[in-house]
Amino acid sequence: MYRDWSSDKEAFRQVSWGKAMMWIFLLSDTFVFSCFLIGYMAVRMTTTAPWPNTSEVFALTLGGHSIPLILIAIMTFVLISSSGTMAMAVNFAYRRARLRTGLLILATALLGAAFVGMQAFEWSKLIEEGVRPWGNPEGAAQFGASFFMITGFHGLHVSIGVIYLSVVAYKVMRGHYESSGDYQVVEIAGLYWHFVDLVWVFIFAFFYLW
Repeated sequence: MYRDWSSDKEAFRQVSWGKAMMWIFLLSDTFVFSCFLIGYMAVRMTTTAPWPNTSEVFALTLGGHSIPLILIAIMTFVLISSSGTMAMAVNFAYRRARLRTGLLILATALLGAAFVGMQAFEWSKLIEEGVRPWGNPEGAAQFGASFFMITGFHGLHVSIGVIYLSVVAYKVMRGHYESSGDYQVVEIAGLYWHFVDLVWVFIFAFFYLW
């Protein structure tokens, strides 16, 4: 253990420092998102004002019909699909397939950017309807605060992830990791991206479906 720590390269022999630090960061971020969701549930159960029906608030009118949660469903599908492309990127990275790895990471980043774009549309729609972090014309004022805080913090993570993956994809395509043969940075980026996707599953379940 002493040799591992003093070498500044590996932690506990089998885990690199980069991967260990990413796991520590994700653990700390788990606590933050947990606090947000627990706080949201506490507010939701104790508020006396009527809570807006999310199926109606997040409905879109298509072809003259109001479809509940259709945009949220598409956003969820896009983000879950990006986990698949990221997993394939990690697989091809360890096969030293540089081109496929770079393209799959880039595809993951594009799916993430599409998610952020749809989230921006969702925000603009609610802002036009008068929802604010400090108020909500449709019911409980805490709804606006919860929505913008939780989805905004997650959207920030996705946006950072898109930039992160774009940089990694660029380096992979330029052969930055080819000479060393160490593509572990792709796996580390994958850990971050899978975490972001997993957090969205909980947000989707607790905020939109409850």
